[in-house]
Amino acid sequence: MVRRANETNLLFSGSDWNFEKLSRAFEEIEAIAVDELHLDTYPVQIEIISSQQMLDAYSSIGMPLMYRHWSFGKHFLHQELLYRKGGRGLAYELVINSNPCIVYLMEENTMALQALVTAHAALGHNHFFKNNHLFQQWTDAGAILGYLDFAKGYIARCEERHGLAAVEAILDSAHALMEQGVFRYHRPPKLSSERQREGLRERLEYEERSYNDLWRTLPPSQNKNKSGNEDQGMAERKRSLNLPEENLLYFLEKNSLTLEPWQREIIRIVRVIAQYFYPQRQTQVMNEGCATFVHYTLMNMLFDRGRIGEGAMLEILRNHSNVIFQPAFDDPRFSGINPYALGLDMMQDIQRISTEPTAEDRDWFPDIAGHGNWREVLLEAWANHRDESFIRQYLSPSLIRKWRFFVLGDGADQPHFEVASIHNERGYHKIRAQLAHSYDLGANRPDIQVIDVDLLGDRQLRLQHRVKDGVVLEGASRDATLRHVRSLWGYEVSLVAVDAQTGATIHERSTSQIAA
Repeated sequence: MVRRANETNLLFSGSDWNFEKLSRAFEEIEAIAVDELHLDTYPVQIEIISSQQMLDAYSSIGMPLMYRHWSFGKHFLHQELLYRKGGRGLAYELVINSNPCIVYLMEENTMALQALVTAHAALGHNHFFKNNHLFQQWTDAGAILGYLDFAKGYIARCEERHGLAAVEAILDSAHALMEQGVFRYHRPPKLSSERQREGLRERLEYEERSYNDLWRTLPPSQNKNKSGNEDQGMAERKRSLNLPEENLLYFLEKNSLTLEPWQREIIRIVRVIAQYFYPQRQTQVMNEGCATFVHYTLMNMLFDRGRIGEGAMLEILRNHSNVIFQPAFDDPRFSGINPYALGLDMMQDIQRISTEPTAEDRDWFPDIAGHGNWREVLLEAWANHRDESFIRQYLSPSLIRKWRFFVLGDGADQPHFEVASIHNERGYHKIRAQLAHSYDLGANRPDIQVIDVDLLGDRQLRLQHRVKDGVVLEGASRDATLRHVRSLWGYEVSLVAVDAQTGATIHERSTSQIAA
């Protein structure tokens, strides 16, 4: 039986908040999180913002410092319209993967809600950002704020020196290629320090003063390789340019013959920001699940100890329920699997398997069933997995039944869908594998790479799209993107689609075939 909280023992009472209450609540929540959940976090910087400022944060992809671009204003107007018409609400908080970890709280929140989102963001997300291997290897939390400050100032100076239209043209093309502007399979270079950025500013200014445009007017080489040496020449080119290259923005930044130094630096800025967000796209279920599990566990611990009153706990549970609500597939509100709901269910299921396993759990998870120390299992999972591997390893038959998962076969040569896997021993494995595959960005994003370019010849940039399961690029979007590549490269660009399994050419498209 839960005892009624003593008024004098409560962290807060009523809905009003002030900074003293926020500080007292954060300190107690943090103490429990560190001592009992063994969380390890960056120092926290909490900032209170209005709903208008939250909309502004939405428009600049959640970053506290951001350069100007028309797309951010367009996003702001769209979000504001939805908010004003009641088409969507605003996030109660926003958290930045930085050191210190910046947490924005809405000033309109009640005190109970401030406690909830503090536990969610300042401790749950914060721990995940600091400890997950993807964020450790692929982002630099300690340098991102300084780099964004540099980027904002640098682009503003470029606008003054070269004009707004010229800068926006580079940003438009770079933004269009952000999906293909990340390193997926090897660690990107670390962000530069303040001293390095100062040296970079001086170098760029020198290059702009000494830049000579005459060399790029040289005609292509007339020396044609004989057929016997053609393959050898291509192999040498690819070795010298480190081809194939998966990061298209990186290749353009380093090898374009027409870009000026300031344009290369803008492309690099966009590329760094794209890389910064890449781990977040691979860990939505885990990141939101971790934060939701942490806030739910901490709030219940505080309530059990009489530190939160019943009224505040009811409000917390109502907001928690809204966050994890999963509409049915035939509900008009359905837009896919809610990462908060699936992540929380999987982490609570790990807790159950560790403490109260069934015979089925012991067969499926012999290493953790009955282990008892669910904290250790969760900390290991949060540190070493992304969504795809987490689901592949920890989704249990019990949860598959609870969520009523099954697999639909939708072969292109079949007139109807087919229920390919259901709730049986073989079906559990297939359902888990198929769901995990759907979260694998490498398998579900177009695989486009730079495969060749003859800098001493026609200078045509040759891209290759490895087509999986017969899914080709949409024509209009493909052509528009190729035009952006050409504007950055300066010469013709071609894209060949090849079957990933057989290597057979499906089709080829060149910018010379695209109407201006």
